[in-house]
Amino acid sequence: MATLAGTWTNWVGNQSCAPAQFAAPASEDEVASLVAEAADRRWTVRVAGAGHSFTPVVATDGLLLDLRGLGGIRSIDGGRRRVVVGPATTIGEFGEPLWAEGLALANQGDIVAQQIAGAISTATHGSGLRLGSFSSTVRRVRVVTAGGDVAEIGESDAGRLHAAQAALGMLGVITEVELEVATAYRLRERVDDWSWDEAWGRFDELAQQHRHYSFFWMPSDDSAALYGLAGDGASLADRCHVKIYDEVDESTPDSAERHRRVGPAHVIYPMVYEPNFHELEYFVPYEQGRNALAAMRELMLARLPASTFPMEVRTVGRDDAFLSHSYGRETVVISVSGMPGIDYDPYLRDVDRLLGEFDARVHWGKLHYLTRAQLLDRYPRANDFIAIRRALDPADTFLNAHLAPLFS
Repeated sequence: MATLAGTWTNWVGNQSCAPAQFAAPASEDEVASLVAEAADRRWTVRVAGAGHSFTPVVATDGLLLDLRGLGGIRSIDGGRRRVVVGPATTIGEFGEPLWAEGLALANQGDIVAQQIAGAISTATHGSGLRLGSFSSTVRRVRVVTAGGDVAEIGESDAGRLHAAQAALGMLGVITEVELEVATAYRLRERVDDWSWDEAWGRFDELAQQHRHYSFFWMPSDDSAALYGLAGDGASLADRCHVKIYDEVDESTPDSAERHRRVGPAHVIYPMVYEPNFHELEYFVPYEQGRNALAAMRELMLARLPASTFPMEVRTVGRDDAFLSHSYGRETVVISVSGMPGIDYDPYLRDVDRLLGEFDARVHWGKLHYLTRAQLLDRYPRANDFIAIRRALDPADTFLNAHLAPLFS
């Protein structure tokens, strides 16, 4: 086991902390020992993950754990379509081993550096109306609880499993995850620039028709450059950078043609972004999505006429995780960002107020302003989650200053 030194900082540099102890255990037993010692000292315990959250979800002045010694795929069961992995396994590390066994992650986003435990803990997701978040694929977890004991939570204990599927590290330290995966599949990509009326006006038709339909709405000509989205030389102001994925069979040959790629799913999904933004991401009921998007466009044009950051629009299928943005409902995902070094807080608070009128839930790894009253109102199983959390962690070892006001 290694003891690390210094201050921890997340990937975009907007969150940091100076823990009393920063340790890198190499086994579940070492995790259990560290957690038990921290609990005796009345320290809070958090896990660093890959640092891909914009919120202070990791921050602690107690024990911070780096679990990179607990990564890797531990077993693959092709018949049951299950994979067992260590918590620090990154999304990108699933692709080739699963593909070799005729399997694939059922869905994923375009960033693949997140560790799987962090991705499921924050209900990180890809896009598609019939596809849930990473949390929805969790079938079993092993968790080191506050006393240093190990709890194994699986499908025979549905209530605790649905709590553990998206728990923000509040039930304990995840040391093993079993996921249900999909039969291997190939994707065909289509990327185009459309008018707002084309992308928004046919939103329901296109979301229903395609495996993945999403777009960036760009308020200005400079928007595309921020995310590496190139146009055809024409003005991109008030236009949409549209991305569509559909499954294809083996008869469609692989292709690396720009914006028309074809290949294995894990090859097509990833994109590389420069960490030049601080993001807020809210989820509204699918039925209210088009109205929410129209209201957001009007707000952005009126409130930040000089803003260059696009609005990203996706969908996610319903799932059963108690704290999921998509618990019990299909959702439309609305993401906006602020520029580092600029006071974007008033603008994001306006977005929070507007989308609150549409019963918005939040991405736990992105900037948000959720209050406890809103949590209890918008998440039907929040009280059930809190009861399970308290039973597993009565001393609040796994809460921090960011989480305690919501979940204590």
